This record gives sequence, C-alpha cells and structure tokens, in this order.
Amino acid sequence: MKRQFLVFLVRWLLNSFGLWVAVRLLGTGYDNFDVTLGLGGFLLAGLIFSFVNSILKPIAVVFSLPAILLSLGLFMLVVNGVMVYLSLAIAPGIKMTFLNSILTGMLLSLINYIVSAALELRPRKSLGEIQ
Repeated sequence: MKRQFLVFLVRWLLNSFGLWVAVRLLGTGYDNFDVTLGLGGFLLAGLIFSFVNSILKPIAVVFSLPAILLSLGLFMLVVNGVMVYLSLAIAPGIKMTFLNSILTGMLLSLINYIVSAALELRPRKSLGEIQ
C-alpha cells in the first residue's frame, strides 16, 4: 500500500510537470489567452489528470476498442488527447485546443512510460518461481 501511494505521488508530480511543460511549449492554442497559473494550479491539474486517467481511461479504451484495433493502436492517441482535454476542462485556469491536447497526451504518455520503467511497476518474480 505504501509503494502504491508513492507511485501515485510520483506520477502526480510528473504529470503536473508534464502539463506545465506542454503549456509552455505548445501554448494553449487560443489567441489572447494568458496562462498566469502558479504551481498550485498545475498541481491541481495534474491531480485531476491522474484521477481521470486512472478512472475514465480504462472505460474509454473498452468503448473505443474497435477503433483502436482498426487503426492498429493509433486511436489511443485520440483517447489520450480526450483524457487531457477533459482534465483541462475540469481544471480551473487552463484551456487547450484538442490538437494541443493530443500532443500533450503524447508527452504525458511518454512521461508515464518512463516512470513505469524507472520504478519497475511489474511485480518481480522470486528465484523460486523462475523455471
């Protein structure tokens, strides 16, 4: 339980950092839209994204499974973009176009992949189980 909470905290902080980087690199996509959001705003947006990603994403993947299979997995980019777009619509102070949300989803997927690889989230087999 302690390890799961630590993994959640690391993902939350890195998702918040990824959102900050994406807003700084990609912008919002809207003219005359100034993002003067502080650290707390991006931490809240990262927390919302972490919850949306862990609760709604599996449901969205199941419902979009035919499109994912037909596109050989490329539709997952759209699913990730929808999760980012929905998260930022809920979060106060940050708005982003759908195209920028897809690119942000790609960035956050890369960050989560690196975190999973670094923390080795797969359970290790003990020496007695290896055959």
